[in-house]
Amino acid sequence: MKTLIEFIHQKQCEIPYATGEFTQLINDLTIAAKIVNRELTKAGLTDILGESGESNVQGEVQKKLDVFADQHFIKALKNGGQCCAIVSEELDEPVIFDDEFSMKGKYVVAIDPLDGSSNIEVNVPVGSIFSVYQRISPVGTRATIEDLLQPGVEQHAAGYITYGSSTMLVYTTGKGVNGFTYDPSVGLFLLSHPDMKIPEYGAMYSINEANYIYFPEGVKKYINYCQEHDKSTNRPYSTRYIGSLVADFHRNMIRGGIYIYPGTEKNPDGKLRLLYECNPVGFIAEQAGGKATDGFKRILEIKPKSLHQRVPFFTGSVLMVDKAMEFMSLFLENSGRPKGIYCDYCRKPQEQQ
Repeated sequence: MKTLIEFIHQKQCEIPYATGEFTQLINDLTIAAKIVNRELTKAGLTDILGESGESNVQGEVQKKLDVFADQHFIKALKNGGQCCAIVSEELDEPVIFDDEFSMKGKYVVAIDPLDGSSNIEVNVPVGSIFSVYQRISPVGTRATIEDLLQPGVEQHAAGYITYGSSTMLVYTTGKGVNGFTYDPSVGLFLLSHPDMKIPEYGAMYSINEANYIYFPEGVKKYINYCQEHDKSTNRPYSTRYIGSLVADFHRNMIRGGIYIYPGTEKNPDGKLRLLYECNPVGFIAEQAGGKATDGFKRILEIKPKSLHQRVPFFTGSVLMVDKAMEFMSLFLENSGRPKGIYCDYCRKPQEQQ
């Protein structure tokens, strides 16, 4: 079987100007992933579980493994020399390397080091998510925040690692999606899922229905649609919600389905972050034949305004996402209010200026 590095190297050899720098960057990410995987498999046997006593920029209490994963991904990327800046879920400010070695790096990385970490104590699958961009500032200078605030359409690569019954890395460079399973006996990621495709239709929807009363009307109507009996569309659908974006999305990648984290009355912009959760997952979804939107427009076309910007998120099988968007648009049309008055997501109606 092909190893991950062999696969990437082979693909790069097809590009005349390829230098191997991207191969090194992915290798740096897998080094950190292996270390995180090692600690996760020992969770419960060593003092790595529980809270760290600190909170991240979103006000979420950090787990010890959140901090551990963050430190090792940053260390691996710095040591590799191909990355000049990082934005991480766990840090308020970006990490911008100012040593001469790193300033020559051509890439910047946005990363969620450990997605779904609240599930660690109960042994539920968690993951890491990353997004890679080519810097826009001159190589050899100190990277800027503009290098990181690029829309998703500019992604050079994106991927996630899921730590579960097996550890698997799924990534894309804009030419399809491929999955690699980690073999701990040899310490290598091996090609196990070539040319992955999301079924255009599925029978599962993933959403935290505990927040139903706070959802916009379009999402409520779509959930009701999912629960109706209709043999022609294989309804009612099953609800499958793990609470880890990587785990929920990966299941839908394999079996077909839709994942929704909408805005609510309490959190109008949702809770998922654009740069290091929605953009990379959206890029993978599109490359696998699926779709990713905020309920109205394509996720990858949103221009980030801040490093930790949140957006509502609808992704998965293309026909299911289209149907959910249909309900969202229908609700706005039936509200009797122009879109400019009833906000793009789900804020309560606001007075016209």
